[in-house]
Parts: sequence; structure tokens; C-alpha cells
Amino acid sequence: MSIFLDRRSIRKYKKDVKIDKNTLNEMIEVAMRAPSSMNLQPTRLVVLESNEAKEKIRPILFGNQLQLDTASHFIVIFTDLNKYDKADKIFKSAFDLGIIPKEVMDSQLSRISEIKKTVPETKVLHDGILDGGLFAMQFMLVAREYGYDTCPIGGFNRSLINEALNIDKHLHPVLILSVGKSDESGYQSYRLPLSDTVIYK
Repeated sequence: MSIFLDRRSIRKYKKDVKIDKNTLNEMIEVAMRAPSSMNLQPTRLVVLESNEAKEKIRPILFGNQLQLDTASHFIVIFTDLNKYDKADKIFKSAFDLGIIPKEVMDSQLSRISEIKKTVPETKVLHDGILDGGLFAMQFMLVAREYGYDTCPIGGFNRSLINEALNIDKHLHPVLILSVGKSDESGYQSYRLPLSDTVIYK
């Protein structure tokens, strides 16, 4: 339970602590086990590790400059509005690996093909933002398990970040995560009681 209860949003990191790429990839792979709508896995990441890459987003952040200066990495989370294009790869690979039987593969691909014809773009975007949020929370908990700290960042200009990072428009920005080794204790925060947040019927 400690990774849940001890997680803090950290805004100042130890600048000299860099997470090596293999470790970061391990963390990402575990976090990518988060659920997604129809298992279409639309979350895409742009990982900023060099100072040059980080500087590209400095002008479009609403604050958060200390995090940019000190974090090991910034992870920009996008959702792929063309997620249905990966359906064949996902379900055929699952079949080839013996994860699902052929009838499940065929059923899922047929269903997805029909949905793709009529689904509104707003629905694709809405689901993708939820899926990106599920990844983000899972990554933050995985990072704690690995001994690192994080902060979710929503304060950035979403209309400019694709151009700043030279990312195609079919990838829609969801959230940024900073990750590194904390150089501050962070703050405990008050949580509303369940009487304010939960309704049983």
C-alpha cells in the first residue's frame, strides 16, 4: 500500500540523477499493461531526455520550469486518433502467441471494423484521453516501486506541442509526466471524506 499512500507530486528533482534508458523502458512496459478501451492501446509517448528536446517545450509550459530543469525525463503522453489501424497487429499477434483463440480474434476484428465505420471522432478522443490517464496513473505508481518520483503536468499549450515536437496531428496530447529522484519531500494533502465523494444506492 505504501506506493499508493506515499506518492507525492514532486516539483524539484535531483538534477544529477538520470534514469537509464533500460530502466525507464522497463517502467514504461509495466505501465503499458494498463487497460484501454477494446484493448486498442492508443497511448503514445514522446520521451524528452536531452536538454535540447526539453527546451523545445519550455515556451509552451504554463510554469513548471523547475521540473523541466531538474527532472531526469519529461514524458509527453499522446493518444492516437488512428488507433483502429493497430487492431490487426494487436489481435493477430495475440492469436499467434496463443493468448486468444481464432474465434475471439475474428470476433474482435469484425466488431472493431463495424465500430470504426460509425464512431464519432469525439468518442475516439474521449476514450483515448481516459486510456492515457490510466497509463499515467499506472506509470506514477510503477515509478514509486522503482524508487523514483513523478508529477503529472496538465499546464501546457496543447495547440502548440505537436508542432514544437514535430509530432503528427493524429496524435492528440493528453498529459505530461515529469520523472526523476525527488529533491524535496513533497506535501501531504487533505482528502475529502467518503461521505463527500461516494454515493451508495
